[in-house]
Amino acid sequence: MNIRNGRNSALLLLVICLLSFAPTQAQDNEKAVKMKDLPDAVQATIREQSKGEVIRGISQEKRSGQTSYEVEFENDGRIRETLIDQTGKVVEIEDQITLDSLPPAVKAEIIKQAARGQLLLVASVTKNNVIVAYEARVRFGEKVSEIRVGADGKYLGIEGDDDDDKAATNKKVRP
Repeated sequence: MNIRNGRNSALLLLVICLLSFAPTQAQDNEKAVKMKDLPDAVQATIREQSKGEVIRGISQEKRSGQTSYEVEFENDGRIRETLIDQTGKVVEIEDQITLDSLPPAVKAEIIKQAARGQLLLVASVTKNNVIVAYEARVRFGEKVSEIRVGADGKYLGIEGDDDDDKAATNKKVRP
């Protein structure tokens, strides 16, 4: 009986150790980087995109084996995030806007989805110079999530700190 309990204890300890390393592996997909460490093409794009704005941070991300760089700019308190691929091409821009500037169907859906939380900010999502979606950052209790709504006002999903968040009933969907 003692051998069996010892094996169960060892197995439990192994599972706990493996679970404790899982979050750090997921976080390794994004890391802060400095401008001087970026490829020349990416640096050139950042300089072009900055347009006199303050660069708040640069991170390197790996998605589906592809390296990209997310740059956060600020101008007069307004935030703009630009995703750039390793060749220097702008892939996506998230530009902070006001709730009142949204198309009526988009505004109505964001208000509906954020009803149980506190709306923190709203951003348009642009790809190839076309707005493809809108995101709203919402605080649900202690957690902050992003609600995503299509340019047509259709609810696309939510992503956040915790997939089990009761407010986050659908998985994220990227257009």
